[in-house]
Amino acid sequence: MFDFLDSGQYDLLGAFWVTAQLAFYSAIGSLVWGTALAAMRVSPVPLMRSFGTAYVNFVRNTPLTVVIVACSLGLDQTLGITLGADDSETIGFRLAILGLVAYTGTFVCEALRSGINTVPPGQAEAARALGLSFFQVLTLVVLPQAFRATVAPLANVLIALTKNTTVAAAISAAEAAFLMKEMIENEADALFAVFAVFAFGFIVLTLPTGLVLGWAAKRLAVKR
Repeated sequence: MFDFLDSGQYDLLGAFWVTAQLAFYSAIGSLVWGTALAAMRVSPVPLMRSFGTAYVNFVRNTPLTVVIVACSLGLDQTLGITLGADDSETIGFRLAILGLVAYTGTFVCEALRSGINTVPPGQAEAARALGLSFFQVLTLVVLPQAFRATVAPLANVLIALTKNTTVAAAISAAEAAFLMKEMIENEADALFAVFAVFAFGFIVLTLPTGLVLGWAAKRLAVKR
């Protein structure tokens, strides 16, 4: 049933390595962009607050496939923006990261905003009374506590991000789902085995993340 794994025709480990890289770089970018969006959403500046709200509500309700395909069609094929890459495979990889960051950052933002709401208002008021600016209050007082309170929700977002990397196959990024599509076409008599292999691969990618961040959530929980 699993004879196709011994043929050497398919680079299974290479495909999952690309998936792991997509998830890793997109997770870092999403945390940075999501934190910036959360700061905008609680900002005292109306323009920044309006932009953050509009961006989150629009992008979060747009299908991820549309976001990633729009990055490919709009940036690469229309505007000729290749993000510094020379070959189509690398261009697809970087555009997929951009699309995943743009989409997942909205969920990171909302998770962090819920954590910001758990911080007692008196702490921010006390910090402002000491003469700290909004940026100082946010980075030194509010966000550290918000991150501690939202480890578990952020873990769910990152696990969903790992599974969402499969959408990168829509722009021919050479990750696991792209290889699975090829294997399904070539190994029609072993479909169950193909699905089992890729399901196991994604379990290996996501289970450690859930376990480690679940442990961290308990360790870092803010005692109220």
